[in-house]
Parts: sequence; C-alpha cells; structure tokens
Amino acid sequence: MTPELLQELHEPFSLTQGQVAFFQLNGFIKLKQVLSPALLQYINEVITSEVARQHTEHIALEARDTYGKAFLQVMNLWTKSAAVKEIVFSKRLAKIAADLMQVSGVRMYHDQALFKEPGGGFTPWHADQYYWPLNTDKTVTVWIPLQKIGLDMGPLEFSAKSQCLEEGRTLKISDDSEVVIQQKLTLKDFEKIVEPFDLGEISYHMGWVFHRAGPNTTDQMRKVMTIIYMDKEMTLMEPQNDNQVADWEAWCPGAEIGKVINTPLNPVLY
Repeated sequence: MTPELLQELHEPFSLTQGQVAFFQLNGFIKLKQVLSPALLQYINEVITSEVARQHTEHIALEARDTYGKAFLQVMNLWTKSAAVKEIVFSKRLAKIAADLMQVSGVRMYHDQALFKEPGGGFTPWHADQYYWPLNTDKTVTVWIPLQKIGLDMGPLEFSAKSQCLEEGRTLKISDDSEVVIQQKLTLKDFEKIVEPFDLGEISYHMGWVFHRAGPNTTDQMRKVMTIIYMDKEMTLMEPQNDNQVADWEAWCPGAEIGKVINTPLNPVLY
C-alpha cells in the first residue's frame, strides 16, 4: 500500500451532528465518498484475492439452501493476511463507528467478506445481533461495497427505526425470518429503504436493525467487505442460543461472561 493510501485509511472522516442524529434515530446511515476510487481499487484487489484463496464453498449454487445461495462468506480474513489487517485496522472506519454509536472507542468483533455470486439469491430479513453474545446494543457493522452496486445486484435494504422492534429477534437468517419479519415490519408500518451504492459509498447499521438484500440478477460478482465493531467496553453475555455459543468460541475465545471482551481477536481499533 502506498503512503498516500495508508494516510487516507487512517485520517479522520468528519461526521455532522445531523448524520449522527440520523443514525441514532434510524439505526443505519449511508455515507458517500468515504473511500477514494484509488483506495477502493486497492481494497478490491486485496479482498478479492483473499476470498479466492480462503473460501471453501464448492457446492453448486442451485444445490444450496437459501442461506448458502445468499453469498460466499469468508470471516476474519485479517488473521490470515497482513494486507487485509492493514485495511481492517483503518482508524478512519473505526472512528466513524465510534462517533455514530457515541462511544469513546471500539473493538473488533470480526470481519467478513460477503460476495454475492452472479445469480445469487436474496438475503432474508434478519438482525445481526441475534448471533452475538454481547451485553449491550453498542454494536455496528460497516458495509463496504468494492464496486458500484445497482438495485439489480442486491444492495442492503434497511428497515428504518426497526432497532426498537423486539419481535423477530429470535430468528436466524432463513426463509422463516424473511416471511415472519416482513409481516412484522409491514404490520408496524416501518419504512423500508433500498437504494444503489455509488463508488466509495458505504453504510453503517446497528446490530438490532432489521435488514435484507435482494438477489444478484447480474452476471457480475457483488463484492462487499464488512467489519463488525463493538464498544471497547463491551462485556460478554451468557449465550441465549447455539449460534451465540458458536460465536463466543469463534470470535472471542477465552472471553469470560460478564467481563470486557479483551482477547487477541478483539483488539481496540480506535
């Protein structure tokens, strides 16, 4: 990485009070021109190479279940690649997360690449924090498209203000979550927002905000990198389901219930 790109990765990106207020109210925000075309091209090259090297999905697309058709998923790339680590440890991206959540600092929960293949299916309605054994709602995911994403490629769709809805929180990503949560959101009249992403535009969303993504009907791979942040003072919650047990073992091994999650896999990023 050139010194100029490295500087961009770590220099602050200023948010307005209005942007922070929008995030706090709606549970998500999209931010334009956070990454320059040159930096995004570099990130694209690094992440694409690592996904090709690390992904283990070899079942034909049509033979997979709904979850499997939604995306190729590779997690904690930063632990296997110095180049990815340099990107994921971006102080610019981490500071935005801290500023949006209104906390003094953030830790890594984990990263994950989400590549939706040409012809890949929809991602059902869900809330990420169903999977996380974390004691507060001070969590946020940055969603970084590695190219422009039109509506035909499956951009994120957010249910504005749905972070306050407790119904549906016990559902993992599945056909059932798509149907049940859709019904709840419609019944409660939550506004659904789905828009294209410009080059360099990224989004942040709370752990409890409901979101989904449409299918990729193009002949191009929809490439996205994500980083999940948590308040640096986050403590481990006693798991409420088997997925949270698995997450404890995978993303914060050695953390103790009721104590700050301070393990080698959960460094402070800002």
